[in-house]
Amino acid sequence: MAIKIETVQTDTFAMDYFCFGKGERTLVILPGLSVQSVMGVADAVAAAYQNVAETFTIYLFDRRKDLPPAYSVHDMARDTAAAFKALGLKDVCLFGASQGGMIAMVLAIEYPELVGRMVLGSTSSHVKEPQFKVIEGWIDLAKRGDKEGLYLDFGKEIYPPAVFEAYREALIAAAATVTDADLERFIILAEGMRDFNVTDELPGIRCPVLAIGVFEDQVLDSDATMEIAEKLDFRADFRLYLYTGFGHAAFDTAPDYRERLVRFYTQ
Repeated sequence: MAIKIETVQTDTFAMDYFCFGKGERTLVILPGLSVQSVMGVADAVAAAYQNVAETFTIYLFDRRKDLPPAYSVHDMARDTAAAFKALGLKDVCLFGASQGGMIAMVLAIEYPELVGRMVLGSTSSHVKEPQFKVIEGWIDLAKRGDKEGLYLDFGKEIYPPAVFEAYREALIAAAATVTDADLERFIILAEGMRDFNVTDELPGIRCPVLAIGVFEDQVLDSDATMEIAEKLDFRADFRLYLYTGFGHAAFDTAPDYRERLVRFYTQ
């Protein structure tokens, strides 16, 4: 059965999400930056998390529908918190991937009642100029309307070479479906990461945290995960794991990634 896309409406905005699974506990996934909305691959996400859905009821949130011209990670977190509250979600198991991990950190810092346990995947507590170079290249491609170039460069940066080559034709096919509105939205969301920095606020996070990085992260660099660890490894409830050989999108490519999430959330 196809996963139904739902919309949560607050006083100031609407946000799409989908939900699947029948477990007693709640897992919320905040995806990373993408060329097109992940709402279009809801069925594939549900299939990938099929085993996790035995333990959890899983929500995956998009960003808000109507984006303002400037929309920072902190703005994204504020709106995501409002969506949580509108749906009655609190004390959730939270998984944030890449940009979603940045949003997750802000949620844990500013809205601690919403987050019970948190996993941060391939993310960073800051986006300084060297880290923004790859993202800036994507913004430039989007501004030039090079849809195929954007999809291919995006795939090249987030996947290991063999996976990228296997996906190349699918990426080219997906690029043909990109609209001008998709590109405008992508640019706003990508720009929202510029100068993001919550590094000094990380010690204030109250919930248990697992940071998962990748040694070959070509987007944000594996050092970003280690810098998160340096701020949190004084705590007995902090865990760190680094993959080798899976690329920035290890959350999609590492075969044991979801099992690793479940073990942390249920320990």
